[in-house]
Amino acid sequence: MTPRAFLNVERSATGRRWVGPSDDEDRLAEAMTQQTRLPLALCRTLVRRGISPAEAEAYLAPAMRDLLPDPMVLRDMGVAAERILTAVNRKERIAIFADYDVDGGSSAALLIVWLRQMGRQATLYIPDRIDEGYGPNVPAMQELAASHDLIICVDCGTLSHEPIAAAVGADVVVLDHHLGAETLPPALAVVNPNRQDEDGSLAHLCAASVVFLVLVELNRRLRADGVQGPDLIAMLDLVALATVADVAPLIGVNRALVRQGLKVMARRQRPGLVALGDVARMTEAPTAYALGFLLGPRVNAGGRIGQADLGARLLATDDPREAAALAARLDELNTERRDIEARVRTEAMAQAEARGLDGPLVWAAGNGWHPGVVGICAARMKEATNRPSIVIGIENGIGKGSGRSIPGVDLGAAIHRVAAEGLLLKGGGHKMAAGLTVEEAKIPAAMDRLAELLAKQGAGMGGPSDLRIEGLLMPSAATPALLEQIENAGPFGASSPAPRFAFQAQAVQARRIGESHLRLNFGGFDGPKLEAIAFGAYDGPIGPLLDNPGVRRFHLAGKLELNSWGGRTKVQMRLEDIAEET
Repeated sequence: MTPRAFLNVERSATGRRWVGPSDDEDRLAEAMTQQTRLPLALCRTLVRRGISPAEAEAYLAPAMRDLLPDPMVLRDMGVAAERILTAVNRKERIAIFADYDVDGGSSAALLIVWLRQMGRQATLYIPDRIDEGYGPNVPAMQELAASHDLIICVDCGTLSHEPIAAAVGADVVVLDHHLGAETLPPALAVVNPNRQDEDGSLAHLCAASVVFLVLVELNRRLRADGVQGPDLIAMLDLVALATVADVAPLIGVNRALVRQGLKVMARRQRPGLVALGDVARMTEAPTAYALGFLLGPRVNAGGRIGQADLGARLLATDDPREAAALAARLDELNTERRDIEARVRTEAMAQAEARGLDGPLVWAAGNGWHPGVVGICAARMKEATNRPSIVIGIENGIGKGSGRSIPGVDLGAAIHRVAAEGLLLKGGGHKMAAGLTVEEAKIPAAMDRLAELLAKQGAGMGGPSDLRIEGLLMPSAATPALLEQIENAGPFGASSPAPRFAFQAQAVQARRIGESHLRLNFGGFDGPKLEAIAFGAYDGPIGPLLDNPGVRRFHLAGKLELNSWGGRTKVQMRLEDIAEET
């Protein structure tokens, strides 16, 4: 039987049904509150994540030493570590071939910094997104092999059979996390938790976390030889950035890595991240939100529409002046990227709407669409439709596309299968994000086949997703002290969303800010008013509804955050949905 809608909201302003805690979750939260003396709002958050009262203390203070896996559980780890140490000890020439996104740049920076502290320099090579595309290619690998003894491919390489075979004269080590095929490339070692012969227990790691585990094993071997390796804890800011920006699920060791990485980043010791935070006008301690929406897009901007290696160079540099110059350039490119993205997003959404948004796959393809923004546009399309989405940019008869998926639907595996069937030139990725290359003439057939495979996984079964709500709060209860306790259940992100609370029957005062945003406050009858902001409110129904609320009262739903300004810290709600009181 379908449970009753929370606050009886069957259809909100944005067309969603509000779903609150089940009766069982309510009982468990009440029991946890009594046993642990933790606030009920926090207990609801813990119960929603499957945490028992006995586990609450450890969950709220995760220790990396308890969660970090033994690196040697990954296949080829020993071979990879031994080969890298040999290259260091023999002063061999080392090249790092990295992907052009945040995960690739962070992975490359981790290795560059570690090698530099060991007294070794490495050549950085990141392919141009437009001219070379994703991953190793034959000319680049041949060129690197001619002048290097060891090539380390990070965040790429698992499907690069021909390019790795072309690296004659050099050993190749692959450190990756993308879905592997039945056969591996002819590399000396492929360390990848998503190899088909792995057990999947570490499948949630991003590439930077895989690289970090390699560094842990390298340091362990150095210690066995009486040598002190570089400080790895100080490198966790890079791991945290990659984990959040690559939308890796914040569960298990990922949560511990990001939590500790945020603490490291707050020390402002890495010149590149300090400079990037300054151009992004970050005035508070870094959060997972800042990594995903302020820093990550700027690091990505070089690979999307500019020089591919700018992000990795920024993250790896130890020169504050170089960092400032690189950060300023990336900030400029990010502004250009937003303009390009807005145009492509509008055209893609119009095309998808004309095709229909009710199927298991939403897609669009257009000539001249910049390949550096198709992934972002696919993400926006997925958010708007609650369906797996793909956006393809076409140039000279070849389409290069990027897709984003919804929970429970493995887009990477489906694209990999369509590629194996010959409808794509190449394609792959992971569950929530994937890329593809396809001949223009085959796009419709490839998308039809992909839609068929996704439908079998349950894609397209419903309309707008239900809005999950943790519980009800009074405005006066939303205090900084409460939110600080709730933050201990974080960091929040993919697979571990920040708790969403509802406020019942509120009188609202609202004003428009900028082109499409809305600032409002509510409460105040028996306590302080709570402020809220709704970004993009006038791009949908929320802005017009609250523009002149009159005497109407609204149920409000959103996520709470701390806002520090002028020496004062207060709670602010990021409004996501509303429903008029009936």
